[in-house]
Amino acid sequence: MKVNRIGVILYVQKYKECISFYKTILELPILFKNKELTCFDLYGTYLMVEKNDRVAYQRINDDHKKVFSCIRLNVANVKEIADDLKSKNIDIDYQEHSWGIVTKFFDPDGNLLAFKDEESFVKQIDEYKSNSK
Repeated sequence: MKVNRIGVILYVQKYKECISFYKTILELPILFKNKELTCFDLYGTYLMVEKNDRVAYQRINDDHKKVFSCIRLNVANVKEIADDLKSKNIDIDYQEHSWGIVTKFFDPDGNLLAFKDEESFVKQIDEYKSNSK
């Protein structure tokens, strides 16, 4: 199978707030947009933010269990980005673990995002490869 492009689609209720968030807070460039969606360049893949106006989603009631997912971006300096997010009044959860550094936060519609340090991620891959031989 040849895959030409990979993307993530977020269906959101707070469409205008989310568009502003991804454009101004995360500073993602817009690839294209129309009345129903905005597609951002997410560092080589795409993030499509769509109005959650699909009939199937409107039928979901408050008892519906949310499937939690997270859009995570690996970066060189998580602390620097965490400080920048805080300066933009974003409530973050900054954590340092033995397996790496991560900061988590939510967009206006409650979607979870995180930045993780690339160095520890690569280390985990290398250790796995070494132990799998």
